[in-house]
Amino acid sequence: MRITIASGKGGTGKTTISTNLSHYLSRKRQLVLVDLDVEEPNSGLFLDKEIFYEQVANKMIPEWQSKSCILCGECAKVCNFNAILKIEKEVLVFPELCHSCYACSELCFTNSLPMKPKQMGEITHYKCGTFDFIEGRLRVGEEQAVPLISQCIEYVDESFEKSFLRLYDAPPGTSCPVIEASKKSDFVFLVTEPTPFGLNDLRLAVETMKVLKRDFGVIINRYGIGDRGVEEYCEKEGIGIIAKIPNDKAIAKLYSNGELVYEKHEGFRRELEKISSFIGEIDA
Repeated sequence: MRITIASGKGGTGKTTISTNLSHYLSRKRQLVLVDLDVEEPNSGLFLDKEIFYEQVANKMIPEWQSKSCILCGECAKVCNFNAILKIEKEVLVFPELCHSCYACSELCFTNSLPMKPKQMGEITHYKCGTFDFIEGRLRVGEEQAVPLISQCIEYVDESFEKSFLRLYDAPPGTSCPVIEASKKSDFVFLVTEPTPFGLNDLRLAVETMKVLKRDFGVIINRYGIGDRGVEEYCEKEGIGIIAKIPNDKAIAKLYSNGELVYEKHEGFRRELEKISSFIGEIDA
């Protein structure tokens, strides 16, 4: 079973919930936590972990071969991402724009654009006692997170049996990286906060999940601040609210110290139990 923990905006508490839920659930079942926020992964900051395996993550980029090229310009015509430009006596390749679709390479009449690997990041597999943790980390300067997110998910599928629960800590927002992290999930938890900003971004996240046709529910973090806008919206739209994590300075202190919140905060633990029970119901 694949569960994505997402949000319409950053700072809502995805990582807090992901790391605590992983620890809590791993006492009873096999699971792997995957940090798919590859541009700024931080789940590992809250885990006691040891490196088990690491590998370089590459993306395939065309490399122009001037000797065989006849400068027909077909490669530039078929590229939907403007990653190739044919000028008078040269073909320019822009790796930052390339989506590794292979169109230019496969359709080149003279095989003058073979695809070559280019490092875009790393995938690291950690052991965290009772569960496994996978982290994808994009290299500084790389602009496309989606290929690395895809490779992280592929690594998990190849390395773990289907009986393992997969928890995906997704990037914030509603753009392509979130879609990649959610599109094949069995369920998506949308973490929000009860403020006008939280409601605005929750609406966007809900519309995204509807387009993807994913089942989803809402977790309200910092419950007690702001207003009832999020609750009223969920009631109107028939969206289930799975848990309401209280707004408590003690939770913030535990989080700031890198500690597991559920072990020392009863209110947080009760809400985590609700999330755990819900997962058990949909996985039955």
